[in-house]
Amino acid sequence: MYQKAILDNGLRIITGAMSHTRSVCVAIFIGVGSRYESVSESGTSHFIEHLCFRGTTKHPTAREISEAIEGVGGILNAATDKELTCYWCKVTRPHFRLASEVLVDMLLDSKFDPEDIERERQVIVEEINMCKDSPSQQVGMLIDELLWPGHPLGRDIAGTRDSVTGITRDTMLDFLRIQYKPASTVVTVAGDIEPKQVVDTYEKLLGGWSNQRQKSEYLAYEERPGAQVAVETRDTEQAHLCLALPGVSLFHPKRFALDLLNIILGEGMSSRLFSEIRDKLGLAYSIYSYVEHFFDTGSLTVSASMEPGNLPRAVTAILEQLAKLKEIPESELNKAKEISKGRLLLRMEDSRNVAGWLGGQEVLTERILNLDEVVAIVEGINARQLEEMAQEILISERLRLAVVGPVSDKESLKQLLKL
Repeated sequence: MYQKAILDNGLRIITGAMSHTRSVCVAIFIGVGSRYESVSESGTSHFIEHLCFRGTTKHPTAREISEAIEGVGGILNAATDKELTCYWCKVTRPHFRLASEVLVDMLLDSKFDPEDIERERQVIVEEINMCKDSPSQQVGMLIDELLWPGHPLGRDIAGTRDSVTGITRDTMLDFLRIQYKPASTVVTVAGDIEPKQVVDTYEKLLGGWSNQRQKSEYLAYEERPGAQVAVETRDTEQAHLCLALPGVSLFHPKRFALDLLNIILGEGMSSRLFSEIRDKLGLAYSIYSYVEHFFDTGSLTVSASMEPGNLPRAVTAILEQLAKLKEIPESELNKAKEISKGRLLLRMEDSRNVAGWLGGQEVLTERILNLDEVVAIVEGINARQLEEMAQEILISERLRLAVVGPVSDKESLKQLLKL
């Protein structure tokens, strides 16, 4: 599936050979994200990611950076998450070297021009405003605040308007010098390419990168009491909700059991939530659930939107489906296993997904499970393990509910939160 090499400076290089494809995806993962930021730094990781697209010495403008890749039919992008940042580029096989040079140029030689910083500051403020204008996105922000109160995990990755306004060039450069280190970085290349070519290329491009400064650690999370319900009253056509429970971490031995529970609960049109809330009761057009796993915590969240008058009925119906997770028929378990395996294997047909699969695991866990190992883990889970996982997390006092819409009565919603 892959080969791994480590350069003398600690940079890890992962190659996933895919001889059947004509594409190559290069992804540079850095082990830093929004949870590494103080309150005053909130949004710094995301701001840095944006500015790396603004211009370098070799490609002085954003247009020249994008033209270098788009001019050969490629795709260039990046993403900041809570525990990692990724810059990636997908091109056809002959342009692997070009893609690598552009990404490394952005990583090591971005200008951080003061005028660009001010322009991008306004762009990010508009991005924050756009998310706040979207009730479905805003309710996701509110549920994070309820799940992880007073902690960086509960903050918006982009920061706030106030924090972004206060981030200086020096703040960003100091953060960059501390957090962007070879030992915290993983280069992943997936596609029709030989591992030796990848290693030789990055030995030349990044072998001389040295940063021995001590990387600052993230703030550990300890579960604490907090509000159960958050409501943001808005004049919208629908009420948008997120109903969540604390889950398990990236390293928890039952992580894959919770993933299967989530499939049964709300992933796809044959899930329990879709079948009951949409098909049978007609209460919502959009309803689904998702899980998140972080270093030391996690969550299981249901997201839905409905006519405001149906909100109490919808919350009650969702809670009924959560409670029923304590009983898992063998037939549903088997279906969930097939969904899990099938979607994983289908994703691995694309070089971008393979690069993400390999690099994400390496930078977060320092261990890469291959497809056969994951399939074996999934196959080994039985219904009793899922029921035990449900018993462990389904506790009324741990329920959290966020709502955005023409709603104001928090107390009546809180009374509904019983499993």
